[in-house]
Formats: sequence, structure tokens, C-alpha cells
Amino acid sequence: MPLVRIDFAGITEAKRRHAIADAVHHALVETMNVPADDRFQILGSAEAIYDRSFPNLERSEEWVVVQVFLRATRTLEMKQAFYRRLVERLTDNPGLRSDDVMITLSENSEADWSFGRGEAQYAKPKAA
Repeated sequence: MPLVRIDFAGITEAKRRHAIADAVHHALVETMNVPADDRFQILGSAEAIYDRSFPNLERSEEWVVVQVFLRATRTLEMKQAFYRRLVERLTDNPGLRSDDVMITLSENSEADWSFGRGEAQYAKPKAA
């Protein structure tokens, strides 16, 4: 189960924000073996301070940051495929520029997730 946080530096229109959120989810399903019904996203408006040209890019006011928190089970190839597919989707709809899409993945273990009830549902107790 990934948890996704998407921050929009300059995009205020709800329809465009939801198109971005949809693209993120579909790219995860297509490239990272995420089930289609496993969707948990937090959408935020960030007051952003960012370098418009690091590292050798040209960012605009429509800079978007996608943070994905997920278990450490994906290969480098899957991650790279996700980056490519997400940018393809976002340039297609809602028409973002590829330089305006920043993606970070934060990996963790089964014990780092509680879906509710104060339980770590994925954690397996160690055998005695």
C-alpha cells in the first residue's frame, strides 16, 4: 500500500489537481504492482521555495511534487518505469511540463504501517 502526497505549487484548479492524482494512481498500478483499489492520497497546496533550474531544468509556477511512501519491495527498473510513465501521463493530461514534475520515493518496512486500530497489520511476529 503506497501513501501518496501531492503538493501543488501553483495549480489551483480542482479538475487539474484531480487529473494529476488520477495519473499518479494509474502509473503506480501500471508499473509498481499496486492493486487498483489501493488508493490513499493526500493533496496539498504548498507554499513552495524551489530553484527553477537545479539540476539543469526549467521549472515554472506549475511545479508539482509527488511523494510516495511504500514498502521496500520494488526494483530499480520498476521505479524508473514509474517515473517515466507518470511523466508521460502528466504531460498528456493535464498538460504539465516534464521539468515541473518532481518525484520522491520513501521506502519502509511492514512494521512501519498501521492501517487503523493501532495495529501493524503487515508486521509478522518473530517466532520464539
